[in-house]
Amino acid sequence: MSELLHTLTRESLAQYFDHTQLAASATEADIEALCRESLENRFKMVAINPVQVPLCSRLLHGSGVHVGAAVGFPLGQNTIEEKVFSAGKSIENGAQEIDYVINITALKSKDYAYLEREMAALVAVCREQGAVCKVIFENCYLTGDEKCAMCEIALAVGPDFVKTSTGFGSGGATLDDVRLMKRQVGDKIKVKAAGGIRTLDSALQMIEAGAERIGSSASVKILGEFCRLRQE
Repeated sequence: MSELLHTLTRESLAQYFDHTQLAASATEADIEALCRESLENRFKMVAINPVQVPLCSRLLHGSGVHVGAAVGFPLGQNTIEEKVFSAGKSIENGAQEIDYVINITALKSKDYAYLEREMAALVAVCREQGAVCKVIFENCYLTGDEKCAMCEIALAVGPDFVKTSTGFGSGGATLDDVRLMKRQVGDKIKVKAAGGIRTLDSALQMIEAGAERIGSSASVKILGEFCRLRQE
């Protein structure tokens, strides 16, 4: 087991987590449970679809738990203008963080200018309204060169995070991808690992590899596993 087991506290580990409920079948009760669990465990953020932002914002108001909206989710196949509008409206409704999916078609076409315009537009709307901007690459569909190209664009534009995955693609976060992204962006941009992280061991490995945020729907289970091992 990772050395982090002995250096992290329950509170510090909880702050790595974006507690996630993005299923199309999620009910209002599911979203309320997500917020309740996040309050009880002091997670960093709830990750939800834009339509649920007003409810989460009301339930979490003044708590310190952020509301995060997924934009262009999960395929990224929206125009820049649509993504900007969705991000801006989500922030207006109470979101403090935006996770948006890049246009993978543009990346496959090597249209790096488009991707830079898209990223700059999303970063700008977040900056203007004081929100955190995370860029989802969806690495399961990308080559190593494509991942590096996106990191280079991110270094030029300056989002807050680059992120591995939506959790809805053909694969999720891998240690190799987290290491690659961290190596490319260094300390200038943070890395978020998401998709398939369901155990304490996998979460700690992602943190050791360089992830500063973890997206997971299993956050409560992971934190519970930590507390049992630490006997807290």
